[in-house]
Amino acid sequence: MRLRLKVSYHGAAFAGWQSQPRGLTVQDALEKAFDAVGVSGASVQGAGRTDAGVHALAQCAHVDVPDGRFSEEIWLRAVNAHLPPGVRVMAVRTTAKDFHARFDARGKVYRYAIWNASPVPPLESDRAWHVPWPLDRGVLRAACALFVGRHDFAAFSARRGGVPCATERTISAVRCVFRGPALTITFEGEGFLYKMVRMLVAAAVRCAVGKLTLAEIASRLAVGKPRLSYVAPAQGLCLMRVRY
Repeated sequence: MRLRLKVSYHGAAFAGWQSQPRGLTVQDALEKAFDAVGVSGASVQGAGRTDAGVHALAQCAHVDVPDGRFSEEIWLRAVNAHLPPGVRVMAVRTTAKDFHARFDARGKVYRYAIWNASPVPPLESDRAWHVPWPLDRGVLRAACALFVGRHDFAAFSARRGGVPCATERTISAVRCVFRGPALTITFEGEGFLYKMVRMLVAAAVRCAVGKLTLAEIASRLAVGKPRLSYVAPAQGLCLMRVRY
């Protein structure tokens, strides 16, 4: 039987989502928890990879378990009892045997948080990018508006295991919300390249402080180069939702 999981985690405690030889990852923690409740060799497949330090409110994953062993509620309690404090399964439900958390995903929603004042409250220190210098919020909003639509985002993606075979993506919406010193930028799209959201945020912030122009961003989106070398810190990013 296949279970669909909604997983929430605080990224500071983990070396990202995907299992790796060194460092605790969210996938490792989940698979160990399932192993502890009797699912030997469990393979927990997520909707996508998040990097070290990146958070998730509602990452989606699936895992195969023996038929009829527990109810959904018991699976939820049993697995959470064996997870470290930084990660929790928020919901469990049975799903179709052919459901795949990654390949069936139709879009994702990410939110990036910025604290634009000094000092930064301690509770925000590992959940937002501290940007102490003044930002032109109108320019920040205008820069973010440029990202909406279908573009070649090669200039706003890092390299992981070679150049991606396809770098065109569609962003359906970007929303900027300002509440005093707290800024959030929410991205909705069909999919995102490696470090793409963090590089888009870095570009928008550089525009807002006068170190990059809107025309330069538009040019990069049109031709896919030159690649931006600035990446916003991981702790400001959170995967909010996976759409199916």
